[in-house]
Amino acid sequence: MLLPMVNVALAFIVVGAIVAIIGVDPLHALRLLVVGALGSSESIGYTLYYATNFTFSGLTVLALDRWLPAWLLIPIAIASAALLGAAWAAVPAWLQAWRGSHIVITTIMFNFVASALMVYLMVNVLIAPGSMTPQSRTFGPSGRIPAMHDVLQAVGITVAPSALNLSIVLALACCVAVWVFLWHTPWGYALRTMGHNPEAAVYAGTSLRRMTMLAMCLSGALAGFVGVNELMGVHHRIVLDFPAGYGFAGIAVALMGRNHPLGIVLAALLFGALQQGGAELAFEIPTITREMVVVIQGLIILFSGALAHLPRPWLQVLFVHRA
Repeated sequence: MLLPMVNVALAFIVVGAIVAIIGVDPLHALRLLVVGALGSSESIGYTLYYATNFTFSGLTVLALDRWLPAWLLIPIAIASAALLGAAWAAVPAWLQAWRGSHIVITTIMFNFVASALMVYLMVNVLIAPGSMTPQSRTFGPSGRIPAMHDVLQAVGITVAPSALNLSIVLALACCVAVWVFLWHTPWGYALRTMGHNPEAAVYAGTSLRRMTMLAMCLSGALAGFVGVNELMGVHHRIVLDFPAGYGFAGIAVALMGRNHPLGIVLAALLFGALQQGGAELAFEIPTITREMVVVIQGLIILFSGALAHLPRPWLQVLFVHRA
């Protein structure tokens, strides 16, 4: 855990230098960022809401809210999100497993296919009757995930309204499920072995093709849950571009979290705080735009990815001297 924290600190040092160059006090900017992310119950709610999205990534569609009660519809919608996400990921998974196609290239290409498909569906199929905006009708009450401030209000806890909803419980449950799967099942052991050493996995009798399909389909299922948080929890309708780049940011979250569920939760909280705190920062200091948050995220990706082991020699020397 120390190495990722040092990488993040280095990224913030570089950001501080950039902020100082444009004439803003870095400590003042940092204070505004922290207050914007954690300074009130509303800010914390939005930070956790963004963190939920950074844990998930994907797309889902809802159409049964007129006939089914919430206790039945919400589990069906969650299962549908997982199934559709897994089905969408299965095609590039098959191309990788049986045709040797590069998984990064095929999945990026599928992003454009998904975007074009969503535009077609929103304009020609799902658009609300009489609407000039490409969005669906508003979901009925049974098609909405309860907001967290309403849930807390019901038990006597008052917090400011925000976009945070019960999808965060689903996100935490998925983290526990992934941890159990990867570290406490034979399939998870085979998957981790394949990731570290494919030749050793083959020698142990693991089918790389089956494991590739399994990993991609599970990833697609998890990605589909972003729709649960965004569409059922916040927008209460289907809108275009609701993923808002969460998929690419999720790669950085995984890198920073070292592909461990606990690390991913912590990294998602950091990125959520940057997203929410950056909005406050841009409001208070006009010379710092929302794009600066993207710069911060990019630097964290750089130091957590390409330069992940840059501080390792310094840390080793430090610990040798302490010993």
